[in-house]
Amino acid sequence: MPPEISSSNRPLRRVARVVVLDPEDRILLLHGHEPGDPSDDWWFTPGGGLEGGETREEAALRELREETGITEVELGPVLWRRVCSFPFDGRRWDQDEWYYLARTAQTAIAAEGLTELERRSVTGARWWTCRELTEGHETVYPTRLAELLRRLLDEGPPERPETLATEIV
Repeated sequence: MPPEISSSNRPLRRVARVVVLDPEDRILLLHGHEPGDPSDDWWFTPGGGLEGGETREEAALRELREETGITEVELGPVLWRRVCSFPFDGRRWDQDEWYYLARTAQTAIAAEGLTELERRSVTGARWWTCRELTEGHETVYPTRLAELLRRLLDEGPPERPETLATEIV
């Protein structure tokens, strides 16, 4: 199956996500929920779909700016690739996600560029230590993020992007 088509034969939405680390190696995650049901919530990395003729790198930086206000960032290599499928806001989303490493000293968050849907479903952001992710009981996507972050901090970025297991929710 080519990466442009999901298992349901729907086109995959091309997505750039950002693993943002601060000088203390904390990762920035956004807190979101199903619109209309705040109890159905999770944490996730900043990022979103490509627009127009954007490259994934351009989309990663734009989404980071829109969702967090962070502009002082050094975008690094692609760490991971993942195909996922999940229900959200009354439809199924099938995505081909690329996760970029980014470093920043800018830790203040100002989510001023959210879309209407994001304003209804994103409730905040938080910097997490690897230990907090490992010991926490929150739902986090991708589901192996604590393990992946630990390996990244211990070993550095992989030589080539790691393909993560497909996640279907």
